[in-house]
Amino acid sequence: MDYVLKTKGITKRYGKHTVVDHVDMHVRKGDIYGFIGKNGAGKTTFMRVVAGLASPAEGEMELFGSKELEKQRVHIGSLIEQPGLYGNLTAKENLEVVRRSLGVTKKQSVEEMLALVNLSNTDKKKVKKFSMGMKQRLGIAVSLFHNPDFLILDEPINGLDPEGIKEVRDLLVRLNQERQITILISSHILGELSKIATRYGIIKEGVLVEEFDARDLEQRCRRCQKLVVDDTERAAAILEDACHISNYDVPQPGMIRVFEGLDRTWAVNRELVQGGVNLKESYLAGQDLEGYFMELLGGGRHV
Repeated sequence: MDYVLKTKGITKRYGKHTVVDHVDMHVRKGDIYGFIGKNGAGKTTFMRVVAGLASPAEGEMELFGSKELEKQRVHIGSLIEQPGLYGNLTAKENLEVVRRSLGVTKKQSVEEMLALVNLSNTDKKKVKKFSMGMKQRLGIAVSLFHNPDFLILDEPINGLDPEGIKEVRDLLVRLNQERQITILISSHILGELSKIATRYGIIKEGVLVEEFDARDLEQRCRRCQKLVVDDTERAAAILEDACHISNYDVPQPGMIRVFEGLDRTWAVNRELVQGGVNLKESYLAGQDLEGYFMELLGGGRHV
């Protein structure tokens, strides 16, 4: 499998305070990787380490399968914290500064980039008068100017109105699908992130506690009847033979999740008890994605 980013034990400390604690992250080529954590969890610091803006205290990192990090970082674009824009210049003038600083000789590349981020019609409007969403899209344009293969974005939709969120979201999907750019993105707006992310990493108090794919997340949030029993094999046989239920799984010994017949859970319970199964718990489970993330971050029970 091709990894754009692979880290092992990445740790960052400020004084005696460990901000990033032995993080092992795996971002595959083509991912939109949703990086989730509370404020102060270490998201921004970790992104700064990956982008080369901060040095780790410990750990190893590979970019595009190579440990020659400085050589590979030329293929990274990043927007971490606030975009560095000149407020008294127009969008076109800002990108002209970037074009010249990068030594890009193709002058029409500025117009092409403005069109890509849907800012062609801003004309002589100064950036200081832009909406937050427009500034974010211009910041993304700056990070894209050298045609990176990997884009690192720290809270790019935070503080935006619904229209601004949609514009940035649509742009990221286009970059991923049309330009095959792999994206590492952090966000607090979990409902929006779930519309585009293909993979997730959950960081809590500097520790990356879990990584999983979007398909795994859908299964975890799926509505079901959870059964805690003493004999999983016997309970499964009763579900199939007496209840005529085949859509279930056994995520761990002693637990069964039933995905059908949720309007007759009482009948399932009765058949199990009459069949000699010690039914310890039976409850309906499943929630929206944001609720699931909040329980992961807060350490509560997954339901």
